[in-house]
Amino acid sequence: MPNGDFGILDLLRIGVDIGLVWYVLYKLIMLIRGTKAIQLLKGIVVVFVVRLLSMLFELQTLMWATDQIISWGFIVIIILFQPELRRALEQIGRGNLFSRSMKSEEEKFEKMVTDIVHACNYMAKRRIGALITIERETGIGEYIETGIPINGKLTHQLLTNIFTPNTPLHDGAVIIKDDEIVAAACYLPLSESPFISKELGTRHRAAMGISEVTDALTIVVSEETGGISGTKNGELRRELSQDGLRDFLLENLTPSHRASERKTWKIRGKKRG
Repeated sequence: MPNGDFGILDLLRIGVDIGLVWYVLYKLIMLIRGTKAIQLLKGIVVVFVVRLLSMLFELQTLMWATDQIISWGFIVIIILFQPELRRALEQIGRGNLFSRSMKSEEEKFEKMVTDIVHACNYMAKRRIGALITIERETGIGEYIETGIPINGKLTHQLLTNIFTPNTPLHDGAVIIKDDEIVAAACYLPLSESPFISKELGTRHRAAMGISEVTDALTIVVSEETGGISGTKNGELRRELSQDGLRDFLLENLTPSHRASERKTWKIRGKKRG
């Protein structure tokens, strides 16, 4: 084959080669994400950018300085980050390099569900009213802006503390995005539906209202009865037990259930909620 001529197999080989390199780099970045090594990676990028600029503008002193950093930097990195490098090599040896990110996401998701269930059951037993909205596919930024920014990691202690009576943030809704509480004391639209039971208060109407205009999930804890309810897509499910609440969250927050709704819920007409 003449030089410069590429066949289909050659193009496929090049594409696979580039794809594998990018995949490995992506997995390595996911591996060090959240550790101090990610800051080091940013520093390395800055050094290389400065090196390129110094070459472009022929800045001799800066070129010499970046050359020294690059020459000795890798030795310094190996010394400083020996524990992280050893841990990464151990994970490669165990075959965990490509599964860690998936496990990490599953662990974060499981912790989020556990914290919400724990907090709701704690508040239900003590008749502490709560309104918790979880963003899914549809953005709810306009409602987040009505509240007080929190931007804190979701924990059951923080969630419970926000709704403790007579505290500045207890009135209104908490909005959760991924595994963070992004805002508290948020205002949600009230439902105008005539089919909502008259016995249900403002929290339930707000939960129904947000579910009618977005695909968000909302949990309500009634301060009158301690009952736990959940809403989605304009539908209300009442008297959720601890296991029922967990199932509600697992069914509707996992990726497979975001894509396709498999269950149709009916509004239950119990007298107390």
